[in-house]
Amino acid sequence: MAVREDLGVSEMKSGGDDELSMFNKENLQSNMKVIYYSRTFLSIIGGVIAGIWGFTGLTGFIFYVLIMGITSLGLAAKAKFSAQTYFDNWNRILLDGFFGGLMSFVLFWTFAYDIVHIF
Repeated sequence: MAVREDLGVSEMKSGGDDELSMFNKENLQSNMKVIYYSRTFLSIIGGVIAGIWGFTGLTGFIFYVLIMGITSLGLAAKAKFSAQTYFDNWNRILLDGFFGGLMSFVLFWTFAYDIVHIF
């Protein structure tokens, strides 16, 4: 993952000890691509596994939430649990790409289920 770059202004104080960080746009975009690719890839793999194992209904969606939780934990570990170094906030690691991955998950879940259990 690419690290933020402080562009000469490491902190700007306005009445308190608030810190304004500057991020390099290319590094932040590269980090966001890593998150989206990781979530999409694991959504596809998780969908195929859920279909092969025969999950139906709510069980499949719980499996998806479990997969995304593990993905978020892995991304946070990759960032050494310091999201401020690589992203502007923690929501980038925890939530970005969740619903886009859900569509891929459902597509491959139903596809694998149909192939294994119906045909």
